[in-house]
Amino acid sequence: MPDIATPDSTGPDAATPYLPTERTVPTRSKERASYDRELVHSILDAAYLCHLGFVRDGAPVVLPTLFGRIGERLYVHGSTGSRPLRAAAGADPGLPVCLTVTHVDALVLARSAFHHSLNYRSVMVHGVAVTVTDPEERRIALDAIVDQVVPGRSRDARPADAKELAATAVIRLDLDEVSAKVRTGGPGDEPADVALPHWAGIVPLTRGYAEPVPADDLDPSIAVPAYLSR
Repeated sequence: MPDIATPDSTGPDAATPYLPTERTVPTRSKERASYDRELVHSILDAAYLCHLGFVRDGAPVVLPTLFGRIGERLYVHGSTGSRPLRAAAGADPGLPVCLTVTHVDALVLARSAFHHSLNYRSVMVHGVAVTVTDPEERRIALDAIVDQVVPGRSRDARPADAKELAATAVIRLDLDEVSAKVRTGGPGDEPADVALPHWAGIVPLTRGYAEPVPADDLDPSIAVPAYLSR
């Protein structure tokens, strides 16, 4: 994650776990749940896409969007005209949300259709999202979102100007009510199915990056930056 700090963003010591709540204790596979702060941070920091859920006009809505983490805070940005950001600004004390991040690490293929599964790492955050109004916190948050996608990119791009900032809203969600859930290992076939003539095991998935493709109008003298060539 970017080495940026904002007031009150340091939070508790990394060794202090999050406290389970009624909303963060799963009803199924409780043994896969974790409240380890370092694990939660590692799952968040390996991602840049989240899903933000909220209720609009009495119906649930889930939006995929970029996010950034600074300490014990998550930041999401969008147009000032977007409904969730308007709702966060207009509600008191803010907009109740549920934010999730998921990594799929492997396909788990069992001998029975019932026991097929995925190996995954996920984080779920419940809380109230509030609009960030402080200009300096907004600037730092927007840099964090850019660096969450490509670390170091915010220092290698033109910052948003006054017009762009006026069209951009930022909401903040504190990491208070949080849980992680992880599945590892192979299939859990029934003993009676082990002798069946069907392949079983896992298919690992990896995230990779192809070679960067320059813009058509890029000056050919500008080299690929080190943070991309790595």
